[in-house]
Amino acid sequence: MSAPEPAIAPNRHDLLTIGQLSERSGLATSALRYYEKLGLIHAGRTTGGQRRYTRGTLRRVAFVRAAQRVGLSLEEAKAALDRLPEHRAPTGTEWDGVAASWQNRIDEQIAGLERLKAKLSGCIGCGCLSLNRCALYNAGDRAADGGPGARYLLPEPGAEPARGSGSSPAAQGACAG
Repeated sequence: MSAPEPAIAPNRHDLLTIGQLSERSGLATSALRYYEKLGLIHAGRTTGGQRRYTRGTLRRVAFVRAAQRVGLSLEEAKAALDRLPEHRAPTGTEWDGVAASWQNRIDEQIAGLERLKAKLSGCIGCGCLSLNRCALYNAGDRAADGGPGARYLLPEPGAEPARGSGSSPAAQGACAG
């Protein structure tokens, strides 16, 4: 592992106040203070104690927001940011390493959305039993045996309880009736 690069003191004209960072990033100042508390972004202080952010902080904020859009938690975003340099733009190789770590998460989201799309017209195993077809596909709320929530939409294998013939409503091509 290489030695950390020395921080180059930014020109005072390259620093942003929290209000400027808020305006440029689209986040409330309270969110920026929270991000700072979590270690997602870092601020220097003036002699009067006011926060000053480098322009590169805009990139870090954008990174966090992109991470959230693909379903990463703030903790996961921080772990990814901790792998990138703080005081300079990441190299292509550094960025590729972080982006590659997101691929599984994105693939899982796509698979989940495809399952949701395929099952929207059938029973989702929520236990409501309010629709005529729920009483048919999930009689007696069999899905409750699998745990809480919309059991038939969850990604775990075997989330759907077996029906009389041993297959799920989705496998039988269940349709609204």
